Amino acid sequence: MSATTDTLEGYANEAAGKAKQAAGKMLDDPKLRAEGLAQEAEGDAQKAVGKGKAALKKAVDDM
Repeated sequence: MSATTDTLEGYANEAAGKAKQAAGKMLDDPKLRAEGLAQEAEGDAQKAVGKGKAALKKAVDDM
């Protein structure tokens, strides 16, 4: 995947995770809240990978 794809998917996962957390809170469903937290963390990791790829590409291009 490209840096942009990783970053965009990261934002999507982060948003979906926040929505799951909100739904879990509203429905008093601890499992759904936990799934939301995990998905949000996955999104954060994907964004970090995307930023790392972009930084690496920039470093190589600047050589």
